[in-house]
Amino acid sequence: MVESWVNLAERIGADLHLELSGAGSRRTVLARALREAVRAGRLAPGTRLPPYRSLAADLGLARNTVADAYAELIAEGWLTARQGSGTRVASRAEPPRPARVPKRVPRSAAPEHNLRQGQPDASAFPRAAWLAASRRALTAAPNDAFGPGDPQGRIELRHALADYLARVRGVRSTADRIVICSGFAHALRLLFGGRVLRGPLAVESYGLAFHRAILDAASVRTIPLGLDERGSRTEELAHTKGVRAVLLTPAHQFPTGGPLHPVRRTAVVDWAGVRDGLILEDDYDGEFRYDREPVGALQGLDPDHVVYVGSVSKSLSPALRLGWMVLPGHLVDPVLAVKGEREAWASALDQLTLADFIASGRYDRHIRRMRQRYRQRRNLLVDTLAEHAPHVTATGIAAGLHSVLRLPPGTERSTVNAAAWLGIAVDGLATFRHPQATTPAEDALVVGYATPPDHAYRAALDALHRALPPQP
Repeated sequence: MVESWVNLAERIGADLHLELSGAGSRRTVLARALREAVRAGRLAPGTRLPPYRSLAADLGLARNTVADAYAELIAEGWLTARQGSGTRVASRAEPPRPARVPKRVPRSAAPEHNLRQGQPDASAFPRAAWLAASRRALTAAPNDAFGPGDPQGRIELRHALADYLARVRGVRSTADRIVICSGFAHALRLLFGGRVLRGPLAVESYGLAFHRAILDAASVRTIPLGLDERGSRTEELAHTKGVRAVLLTPAHQFPTGGPLHPVRRTAVVDWAGVRDGLILEDDYDGEFRYDREPVGALQGLDPDHVVYVGSVSKSLSPALRLGWMVLPGHLVDPVLAVKGEREAWASALDQLTLADFIASGRYDRHIRRMRQRYRQRRNLLVDTLAEHAPHVTATGIAAGLHSVLRLPPGTERSTVNAAAWLGIAVDGLATFRHPQATTPAEDALVVGYATPPDHAYRAALDALHRALPPQP
């Protein structure tokens, strides 16, 4: 019977790296190297050493030299040898205890209830469907998928995205205008860190401080636009000197909620056309809507003046690190030049799996299922507030994965502290406010109702209502 690779490896023994240096005969040098390897703990007790013939061939030594070195170490008690078991490191040849190292400062304990925005329910990831898609993708993958990656992304995924985004989000594009990235932050680094675009950049009064930090690192000055119940005041762009680009979340303003008003959508598209400007559209959760008609992408109104960016961070998982930019034609080559000759961020195999997941319809089914689940969670949040804190209003609830809870004036900081004391991780609205914003500040919490797993959600809401300020 043919010997298995496992049995063959066991018979051959461990592969060894030995430094043969210093004075003395070859046997002396080899014995010293083996002794030091055991003493230092690189060869653990019970490790099976290669037969002396194999080690002699590896090291370019005579067989007798290795056999004599083994015999010397067996006599000293460093090694043992038994018929049929080979030569092994002796069990009593324990390495010295490592030197004491300073204790690491333990990380703070994870909160009992996580209601921070920005992530979906991790327990809802469609593992079985994703695994099936991965198997199909691997079976059908061409050989070049296992070579250096194309910085533009796998053509299979770009075709699937072009079809999906046109059908679901109203995006007008072909596969050659899509560049795969690892998410919106990566897109910002490519566009501004790579000097494809330059500042100053108009932004919304509220947004992620993390994104502002990326822009600051690229020496991009950001200028906040006013914000009200109709979204960002895009009409201010006409009077903002030097600005040729604006960053918006038009489908669902982050984090205050609500779509950009149609009049303002038209205004910003007209501004971009007249100024030859550029709109960066962050469509971070456009697929999740509950009580309103779908709001199509701005990109569909003017593909030559909009950079549309999306990802699977909210729809599937941020762990996948898969996103996409739909670019005006003149920006494709500059972005690819910044990415370099090979894809360094997004796994080609994950791209192929996502392409299959979309093309097979499983992505649509997952979105519909999660839309229903998140709608139920949104409703439970609203019902809990109505029963226990009717003076706290939930806004931005027609879409997305989070809600803004409007608090009595002057209570945001104390409410965040009370929540932390109760083991709740939640953000205050002030965390997202641009430092130069002129929009009047409001006290509020940004509650991510998608984050906890189903079994923990009710307990999180019970804790949350206890942290809210009493009715004035």
